Amino acid sequence: MSELARMLDALGALHPRRIDLSLDRIERLLDALGRPQDRLPPVVHVAGTNGKGSTVAFLRAFAEAAGLAAHVYTSPHLVRFNERIRLGRPGGGRLVADDMLVEALARVRDANGGRQITFFEVTTAAALLLFAEQPADLCLLEVGLGGRFDATNVVDAPLAAVLTSISHDHADFLGDDLLGIAQTKAGILKRGRPGIIGPQDEHVTAMLEVEAGATGADLFLNGQDWSAHQERGRLVYQDVDGLLDLPLPRLAGAHQIDNAGIAIATVRRTGLPIPTAAIEAGLLAADWPARLQRLRSGPLLEIAPDGADIWLDGGHNPAAGHVLASAMAEMQDRYERPLVLIVGMLTTKDPRGFFSPFAGLVRHVLTVPVPDSEAGFTPDQLADFAMEEELPARAAPDVRSAIAQIARDYDRKPPPRILICGSLYLAGSVLRENGPLPE
Repeated sequence: MSELARMLDALGALHPRRIDLSLDRIERLLDALGRPQDRLPPVVHVAGTNGKGSTVAFLRAFAEAAGLAAHVYTSPHLVRFNERIRLGRPGGGRLVADDMLVEALARVRDANGGRQITFFEVTTAAALLLFAEQPADLCLLEVGLGGRFDATNVVDAPLAAVLTSISHDHADFLGDDLLGIAQTKAGILKRGRPGIIGPQDEHVTAMLEVEAGATGADLFLNGQDWSAHQERGRLVYQDVDGLLDLPLPRLAGAHQIDNAGIAIATVRRTGLPIPTAAIEAGLLAADWPARLQRLRSGPLLEIAPDGADIWLDGGHNPAAGHVLASAMAEMQDRYERPLVLIVGMLTTKDPRGFFSPFAGLVRHVLTVPVPDSEAGFTPDQLADFAMEEELPARAAPDVRSAIAQIARDYDRKPPPRILICGSLYLAGSVLRENGPLPE
């Protein structure tokens, strides 16, 4: 075990609960560290249920195309922890090196003095410490869970707060009341600071307007102040400052039009020094692994049917199910193939809500365990949920076995389209086994 892995394991034992939403512990720890959150480059704080990571990926790509250095904090990681902390550099950022991360974590550990603190709070403090001490032009912070009491919500005056699509997820921590979830996520809005709001349910939008009124935030609303849509193979963005005719994003799926639009709206509303040419370049360069990522090589492709497509996505909640089903339907319209899902899912998720949008679209579902997790549905349980939603399903011991089974079942033309989904942890295990590894 590496020194970094040993330290992360030790720090993870400082609190009996993996998630315990509160700002008291992180604020006490940051005070002991000299308040690094007050010395950050301009911060864009991003919350939401789906689309946070993709929106951050677009913002990073825009900034780097403009020659800006952008620090980035996201979670969870797919393959190795370092993916969570990207240090901005001119010409492109780099994932934090092991030795630099170990040193920062040691300082956080010493400042904490053995008191209870969650793993996410420790690692957030380490990221803020690194970001405060490394020069950059911009700092992109993705909320871990919720918003109001998330450990990232310690910046008093961000450049902007961004809210992507809000829907149901993490009911065990956020509850199942959509407006209550929206109110929690709106906790990142700050007085006198712009809040860029992506496409939302109309009731969610109304709740966000109420929260912004109480907070004194200045909302920039999709559908009222800005819009983004696809037209004739282009992304058309419009706001009060004019219209942009842009290339479609590199990231696959119609939902990425919304995420790209949120990122463009953030640039336009905040006045970041990012010209249109950099936005164009960033749309074509943005990369976000395991978000409708096509696997083009590796051992899993070698055992798949000849000519099969394999797509990987970490989507795991009902809203993600709708997005993925829509993306698959769009692909089917262009080139029809048998669609087969390989799904693993944690017990904190809603499998029936996830499966429901695929009814009538999917030829077959193969369910698998989530590797290295004791909190997942068994493949048999998950197959039962799929069949309750009228999707033919059966269990498989792992992803490799599932693909081998697909190769036996679909040995005729046209070759199948395979979507591996249901869990970011499952997606990470696929990348670990097959590649490419996130950079």
